[in-house]
Amino acid sequence: MDYFAINALRETHAGWSLLRAQHAPLALAFFMTAFTDRNERNLGRQDLIDALDDVLFALRDSLGEDRFPRSAGEYLDDWAEPDKAWLRKFYVDGRDEPVYDLTAATEDVIRWVESLRGRDFVPTQSRLSSIFNLLKALVHGSETDPEARLAELQRQRDDIDAQMERIRSGEIPVMGAPEAVDHFHQLTGQAKDLLADFREVEANFRKLDRNLREQISMWEGSQGDLLESIFSSQQDISGSLQGRTFQGFWDYLMSPQLRSELHDLLERATRIEALAQQEGLQSITSIQKDWLPAVEQTQATVRALSAQIRRLLDDKVFLENKRIMQLIRSIESGALAVRDAPPSGPFAVLDGQDVPVALPFERPLYEPSRQVAIDDAVDVAEDLDVDAEALFDQFHVDARRLETNIDAVLADAEQATLADVTDAFPLSQGLAEIVTYFQLATESTWAAIDDSKSQTLSWTLPDGSLREATVDQIIFVRPS
Repeated sequence: MDYFAINALRETHAGWSLLRAQHAPLALAFFMTAFTDRNERNLGRQDLIDALDDVLFALRDSLGEDRFPRSAGEYLDDWAEPDKAWLRKFYVDGRDEPVYDLTAATEDVIRWVESLRGRDFVPTQSRLSSIFNLLKALVHGSETDPEARLAELQRQRDDIDAQMERIRSGEIPVMGAPEAVDHFHQLTGQAKDLLADFREVEANFRKLDRNLREQISMWEGSQGDLLESIFSSQQDISGSLQGRTFQGFWDYLMSPQLRSELHDLLERATRIEALAQQEGLQSITSIQKDWLPAVEQTQATVRALSAQIRRLLDDKVFLENKRIMQLIRSIESGALAVRDAPPSGPFAVLDGQDVPVALPFERPLYEPSRQVAIDDAVDVAEDLDVDAEALFDQFHVDARRLETNIDAVLADAEQATLADVTDAFPLSQGLAEIVTYFQLATESTWAAIDDSKSQTLSWTLPDGSLREATVDQIIFVRPS
């Protein structure tokens, strides 16, 4: 980067403007407290105002009442302005108030400021080992020569055989305490960096979608060419380098086998004696749970972008249809204007018109329409004693309660069928409750309906009779 590129960043980059701001310590301290320290995203406006009020009260109590004169809401609105862009302010479905999240630039500044505190321990050996492993994976994974690939696999097999022989002979190499601490610090650092990178992934997806919507808004060609361009651009979003790497991470994280292996490795890591005194050792077991909300929000962003593209297309179709109707109206008004005094000579020439020929016997014979006699007499009931209890004997199936049941069962299992859920939480509202479970499975990406297998569910009516229903098997894999 040259002088001009760096100067442009200084003038336009949101992260640089945050560092230059007068109240940067207040903003960064609040962002860390509200977002990064607790791994929170999409916080409501009122929740953020309450949290910022607490921070401002403590600071004013220490520094004086006139230190930060503005209200918490004014600070939030100022930080979310486009010229600053430290916070992203937007609306989500189901909430009337706006929500806020950190931008990728703010996340980078927070990580840089945290690094200024210095580190008591800098992992070097594990980083060198990671560099070698990555380099080996890059070189050998890109090798196209079969002989070279087989030679490398044979070398790895020989190394494994040699290690197995040493272990059988009683020589068991164990990682020393310095090396274990080295790897632990690199593990926690990379896990935190990965969690922070999801905001930048979201920003990249939104940038791709913004370019696509600009193309739709400025399109001057035909509707067919526009649709072709839209579909190719949608493939560009999912098939881009960012989209492919994110999808690979999502597939890896959603694999039950790999998730189980990761959870087992994290649990075993907490029992390593050399790491017993390390701060935050037990918290590494929740790495997966910290990743899932961030990944789900990124997936929700991609779904929202697809919905926006659909709405833009609908608007484009509406405008096109409106234009066609305007042309038709103009033709009709022109025809009415010359109806009484048509111009001399040919008025309109239509090429390629033929005279239709129809034989008389091709016409069907006349068939009179049938009239249906309707008895419209109204009988007046004399006995007005009608039991209206059935009108009020209604019930509502609480979908949130059913989701809670599913989460409770999945807390101790990687996946569960609908039969497992109903065994733990018996059906109390009969067939309506089963239908609600199917609705949840249909609308959720964490469940699958297997129509090749069936399961029998049963429930007991208030009079003690037993009812059964045989339905397709539902498998829930959503984590708690």
